[in-house]
Amino acid sequence: MASLVLSECCGLRPLPASMRFRSKPRLPAAPHLSFVSGGGRPILSAGCLRDWALRVSAPARPVIVEQKEGEGVIWALKEEFDPGLPPPFGLAEIRAAIPKHCWVKNPWRSMSYVVRDVAVVFGLAATAVYINSWIVWPLYWAAQGTMFWALFVLGHDCGHGSFSNNLKLNSVVGHILHSSILVPYHGWRISHRTHHQNHGHVEKDESWHPLPENIYRRLDSMTRMLRFALPFPMLAFPIYLWGRSPGKSGSHFNPESDLFVPTERKDVITSTACWIAMASLLAGLTWLMGPLKMFQLYAVPYGVFVMWLDLVTYLHHHGHEEKLPWYRGKEWTYLRGGLTTLDRDYGWINNIHHDIGTHVIHHLFPQIPHYHLVEATMAAKPVLGKYYREPDKSGPLPLHLFHDLSKSLKQDHFVSDSGDIVYYEKDPELSSSSHKSK
Repeated sequence: MASLVLSECCGLRPLPASMRFRSKPRLPAAPHLSFVSGGGRPILSAGCLRDWALRVSAPARPVIVEQKEGEGVIWALKEEFDPGLPPPFGLAEIRAAIPKHCWVKNPWRSMSYVVRDVAVVFGLAATAVYINSWIVWPLYWAAQGTMFWALFVLGHDCGHGSFSNNLKLNSVVGHILHSSILVPYHGWRISHRTHHQNHGHVEKDESWHPLPENIYRRLDSMTRMLRFALPFPMLAFPIYLWGRSPGKSGSHFNPESDLFVPTERKDVITSTACWIAMASLLAGLTWLMGPLKMFQLYAVPYGVFVMWLDLVTYLHHHGHEEKLPWYRGKEWTYLRGGLTTLDRDYGWINNIHHDIGTHVIHHLFPQIPHYHLVEATMAAKPVLGKYYREPDKSGPLPLHLFHDLSKSLKQDHFVSDSGDIVYYEKDPELSSSSHKSK
């Protein structure tokens, strides 16, 4: 730790008592630091700060710490990691640290996960229908909704090309998996590609990006509540598919949408047709089996799947104990944007949803198959250093994540309209109104 004790050796003189600095609440004296009194009450000079900064390797920022001992005041500067500064490594260094076999895609192994998940889905449905008890149905809903989410993740891998090197295989499997859970494969694949290519960019990111203050202030109160008050944000995905996020226009079903370029329109039409075919199949099954049975078998698990998707995708970019930067302009780079993503531990669910919680390496290198992500992350961590934030360990079920979700929704509301490095800010009026409504 780089530190500087201000004393007479710095050529500094104490200020009068009336001008003595006071520590700010956000800069408390850390109990693990050792402080040495330089006698009297020193003042900080710009020259000392400049010399100190030259001797500290980036990324770091100086933090002034004050501690009182009796009559004297002790001053120190310590080095603090700043996630908003450019990292001292590049993508090439991270890539070189990842074993070569982690980049190999095995289509047979990928297909084995598809067979496993589809078998579980049909097995759960058959079991629930056979028992047909209101004691069993809630368990079925939770399990089947989680399996729908697992199917989505495999289709997501098809969209990235990490499923296999065969584009036709990726497209066929992706369409089957995503259409079965009412997701337009190509429409979502393309918008998700935009998300990865612009992750961490205030305006250009596509998924759970922050709202600039001017857009946030134009939202009506009901829209603000729906976006930030549970459980509504956890039901946002179908709305996003039809109308995107506030401040953006277009639809994942419309080939003329701003999301797509002309060469992608045929793909979008194909996926929309598959979605319509699945919706028609569900309507036919509802007519044959009755609305209640389809509600039990499909509608409720679909709702659970949507909650899983919104929970996971939101917490991969929000909810860290410290504020993380968002970028604009020249400050944004692919690497800096990707390093603001977060890994999460989901306990028993990690294997079920194909280790999607190992998200940092996935965001930087989405072509790595999901079954190599854990190993690739372990290999890259020494290079990433403090830019990798170790996830909190989960119990069997990731119940601890609901605290992070609730906390983030209460304080991560908008970012400044200006500045190339910005952080989420809190709307006190929204917070107070949410508290009164409880």
